[in-house]
Amino acid sequence: MTTNDRLHYLTISSTDEEWGIVVTTIGHQTISPKETYPPVSLHPDSYNFKPQTGRILNEYQLVYITKGSGYFSSQSCKHQKVEAGTILLLFPGEWHSYYPDPATGWEEYWVGFRGPHIDKRVEKGFFQKEESLFHIGLSTTILGLYEDILNYAQNEKTGYQQMISSIVLHILGSVYYKRKKSLFANSMIVDKINEARNLMKNTLQHPLSQEEIAAKLGLGYSWFRRMFKEYTGVSPAQYQLQQRLLRAKELLTTTSMNVSEIAYTLYFENACQFSTFFRKKEGITPSEFRKRAH
Repeated sequence: MTTNDRLHYLTISSTDEEWGIVVTTIGHQTISPKETYPPVSLHPDSYNFKPQTGRILNEYQLVYITKGSGYFSSQSCKHQKVEAGTILLLFPGEWHSYYPDPATGWEEYWVGFRGPHIDKRVEKGFFQKEESLFHIGLSTTILGLYEDILNYAQNEKTGYQQMISSIVLHILGSVYYKRKKSLFANSMIVDKINEARNLMKNTLQHPLSQEEIAAKLGLGYSWFRRMFKEYTGVSPAQYQLQQRLLRAKELLTTTSMNVSEIAYTLYFENACQFSTFFRKKEGITPSEFRKRAH
């Protein structure tokens, strides 16, 4: 280890818990080649472990390997090599082990956290125990976020837990974004989806069917629908409805068109159908929305 290593184990109040996510630990350390890992003397017993036997935590951790290489395995992931630029996501209650290659050592940042906000994201499948490694590369932005947490934790000013736990959400969002983006490395697919979205936005007054859009793009409908939903998170039909809703809100707030005229402009059969659609999506009628906006 070096004199630049830093680590903090943080106290948490009941008010912090009510925020929905708290940070338990934040740290940075450099392990030299052939150095014992982890440095036992620096960590509480509940965090220490031997690479041969591993450990189980009662929290999540994001461990960012920024130099060197090593190995990782868990209850749900087979033993595998870890290169610099990889983030490890550790889950509470999940056995795991990781350690640097003795030939290279490594540099690592970590942050531990827990709370219902994170539990919900895991429950909904945004993060899974079977996918604990994220090859995001070396990101100065994410490095900066870890450094921000370290600085806030060092000073422990009032409200710092709310600030640093929100930074953790930023890191998680960045990791999720980079993973999703990597799944669509084929630029042709992305180009076709973007072309489809532009078609939907530009034909709101005379909307095309999903089959017509696929045909214009030279794609099979089933393939188009599946890839569109995988990329955007919604089906083409849902996306088209969202665009009509956004355009309706724009017309209600920026023009003097009445509800019937807007319904006709957006290709609804009548004002009643438009009002029903709008209320279902927004919880209020178009007229009420216009009054509130003004």
